[in-house]
Amino acid sequence: MNVLELNGLTKQFGGITAVNNVTFHVEEKQIFALIGPNGAGKTTAFNLISGVYVPTSGTVTFCGKTLNKMKPNRIVKEGIARTFQNIRLFGKMTALENVMTGFTCRTKADVFSIVLRPGKCRKEHDATEKKALEILDYIGIADFKDEQAGSLAYGHQRLLEIARALACQPKLLMLDEPAAGMNKAEKQDLIKLITKIRDELGITVMLVEHDMDVIMAISDMIAVLNYGSLLAFGPKEDIQNDTAVIEAYLGNGD
Repeated sequence: MNVLELNGLTKQFGGITAVNNVTFHVEEKQIFALIGPNGAGKTTAFNLISGVYVPTSGTVTFCGKTLNKMKPNRIVKEGIARTFQNIRLFGKMTALENVMTGFTCRTKADVFSIVLRPGKCRKEHDATEKKALEILDYIGIADFKDEQAGSLAYGHQRLLEIARALACQPKLLMLDEPAAGMNKAEKQDLIKLITKIRDELGITVMLVEHDMDVIMAISDMIAVLNYGSLLAFGPKEDIQNDTAVIEAYLGNGD
């Protein structure tokens, strides 16, 4: 079953075509990598899927629903959560509070219910706090639950972003350069974590990543973008030996 389908997806900014007629699909419970040289259109594609940008043409379909005109908050409710290339945590809030914000799309409390039904809201708050703690423990950073997010080590901030995304209870988890800035040991832990999220939680994972060791360690399928167009799409073994992909990354030697 295809969780995500891109069909002829195109995004233009004035006279610049950032994503050009891209078509591929992501199957349920895959770890899917979107790769390519700098400026290839990877993050733009992520932004199109998550509703940050509206496509110029083409479609984004998730679990049978077209997402083209949906706002990001609605897309999260549909079951897509993401992290960002540049970390976007609430730096003055604790790690626990950051994860609790991820549950906002699933909770029912609002201003009126806080005033009219405070007991019910407190119960929901307590349940959310418990779930957030469980996620922090699952990710492996529960010891830092009371630390301000902005004071955490860089690698832990990356993990906290993943924890907050998991709080949205996604069917598809999109990770934008999750290994950026991590050392070798942290990358190995990240590989184990992403695999665990797929295998134990049944969540489909799609990632943009420049570290090819990470990509080749965990990916089931890979799509390669170059100058906004789809250069290759297939199993990692095929992509690894694709001459067009090798030339796009390394040049043809002329």
